[in-house]
Amino acid sequence: MNLRFKRATGPGLESLVDQTILIITNDGRNIVGVIKGFDQATNIILDESHERVYSTKEGVQQLVLGLYIIRGDNISVVGELDEELYSALDLSNLRAHPLMPVIH
Repeated sequence: MNLRFKRATGPGLESLVDQTILIITNDGRNIVGVIKGFDQATNIILDESHERVYSTKEGVQQLVLGLYIIRGDNISVVGELDEELYSALDLSNLRAHPLMPVIH
């Protein structure tokens, strides 16, 4: 299945407010939530958020985070989720290696 992402940085994040996004952090975490706000340092506020934890042995675990703030200097990728495709995924059968941390 092909998930489509929309690239956005800095001021481009304005178009993503109140939409579901996926953030990949520098330490390899995958966090999904509704973007509620951001600042000039790209610190992002997410609501209704959860972390996806990938494993090669079992399906994707989703850890509820709720209202969550991610520091801009810890963000590697911000992508808009296609909610129709996302809802069709069976995460309980999805297997994948966890992402490794970003090395600068």
